Parts: sequence; C-alpha cells; structure tokens
Amino acid sequence: MLASLTAFVITSAARLITGARALWLGCTPQPVQRLYFANHSSHGDFVLLWASLPEGLRRRTRPVAGADYWCKPGIRDFLIRQVFNGVLIDRQHSAGEGNPLQPVLDAFAQGDSLIFFPEGTRNLTDEALLPFKSGLFHLASANPQVELVPVWIANLNRVMPKGRALPLPLLCTLSFGEPLHLEPDESKHAFLERARQALLNLAPKEA
Repeated sequence: MLASLTAFVITSAARLITGARALWLGCTPQPVQRLYFANHSSHGDFVLLWASLPEGLRRRTRPVAGADYWCKPGIRDFLIRQVFNGVLIDRQHSAGEGNPLQPVLDAFAQGDSLIFFPEGTRNLTDEALLPFKSGLFHLASANPQVELVPVWIANLNRVMPKGRALPLPLLCTLSFGEPLHLEPDESKHAFLERARQALLNLAPKEA
C-alpha cells in the first residue's frame, strides 16, 4: 500500500511541477509490448516518462536503471524496487561476468514494456544526443516482437537544472514517435544511426 501511495504522489507531483503533456505523434498508447527509448539529461527523465503513460500502460512498464546509482540503502532502493519496479543493470560490469543486459532480456521474456536510455548515461554536454551505446541494437535483435518507440523529453533539464533545489515553471513535453524495428540484415551501426535520427527528429525545432 505504501508503494502504491508513493507512486500516486510521485506521478501527480511530476505532472503538476512540470506541466507535462504527452504528444502521441507516431503511435497511440496501446497495450502492446514496447521499449520506450528516450534522451537522457536528468535523473527525473524516467519518472516523467513513466508518469506520462496512461495508468494501464504504466502498470506494465518498467524503467531500466543503473544499479550503481539506485541500489543505495534507503529511499532510492525503495523507490526503484517497490514503486517503479525497475530493471537494474550493472553499468560497471567487467568482461567475463555475463551479459549485463540479461535482466532486461528477462523482463521482456515476462512480457514487460520498458523505458530505456540508449545514450547509457546522462547527457551533460551541449550536444543534443550522445552517441548511442550498442545495447539498443542487441535488445532489438533479441526481441523482434517488441516495438521500439522513440520519445523526446523536452525541457526537463531546464525545469530541474543541476544544483537547483526548486523547479522552474516551464512546460515539459514528451513526444512519442513512430515505432521502429530492426530491419533484416541491418548492421548495428546503421540501426543505431537510424534510431538516433528518429529520436532527434522529435526534438523541438529552434525558433
């Protein structure tokens, strides 16, 4: 019950603080298995994306998160495990320790939808997107039944800039694009560039 109440408070607060609106431009919020892949500039990214989904989709959608950040005793661990039901991956694994994406593959096998950040880490540079890591390609290759939906999160890094305790009153927009699939014989490089461009195409155009 505490986890459910916390989830309600977090989703309500996220929408209230950011004024978040979801724009379903290339798809509709259907109950099909998906991987929502998004740009990443804030620790609040997956919270806002998760909160923007209709409740029925939110219940079956899990964020993929770094164990090194979230697996800390206390509130972080409670949130990621009990509230968000996150899929935790080891971003600091060494060669020979197994597939770091195995927890994600297991979640897909269970029928879950996921929230994923293909840049691999927060983008704190002036570039719109960092180069994509190979994880998105491997997940697409292993799960051809899953729709890969690009989602551009606009303005969240300005609402909650690094080092600021209180949010700024700016509207956040989440633009959901057209689902992608790995094409037959498509190379890793070609696929990652196509997925990256699909995400960039959703970014607001500068005036």
